[in-house]
Amino acid sequence: MENLWFYVQLGFNHVLDFSAYDHILFLIALALPFTFKNWKNVLLLATVFTIAHCSSLVLSVFKVVVVDVYFIEFLIPVTIFATAVFNLFYSKAGKEQKSIFLHIIATLFFGLIHGFGFSNYFKMLMAEEEEKLAPLFGFALGIEFSQVLIVLSILTVAFGIQSWGNVKQQNFVVIGSVIVLLVTIPMLINTFPW
Repeated sequence: MENLWFYVQLGFNHVLDFSAYDHILFLIALALPFTFKNWKNVLLLATVFTIAHCSSLVLSVFKVVVVDVYFIEFLIPVTIFATAVFNLFYSKAGKEQKSIFLHIIATLFFGLIHGFGFSNYFKMLMAEEEEKLAPLFGFALGIEFSQVLIVLSILTVAFGIQSWGNVKQQNFVVIGSVIVLLVTIPMLINTFPW
């Protein structure tokens, strides 16, 4: 049980590591278009991301898929950038055009990429473990807890800015997405693989 708790904490700290803020930035971009009225959709997306993230770790730990880490390190900011750009178009779409389906597909794909980005470090930790499923489960729990915390924080900040700052949701999404894009550009440049 103590070992499981170690991996829960590792997953929790992996997401909340402010020195490697790419995970938080992705979650911000992911949650920007939503409000508390859509909290179930946001939690669904966070869970889809967790499942995909941990699936790529499983594929990596069991050596089913081996990826080039340098290329993955570049793809991570690409996923953040793409999510923010998607938000800009999504914010202008009419209600009848807005569907959670595209968010789910993108989140699933992007979660796989983010998981592969962490896979080498995780494989080194798992080298000492005989039983691998319990640590993977603990890590997934830690990721899910921290992502729910971040997503609820983003929704709270969005509610405060939109309610008390009298900012329309579309404007909030556009401004937030542009800020995410600007923060992501240096990450794209620094991780460019060629």
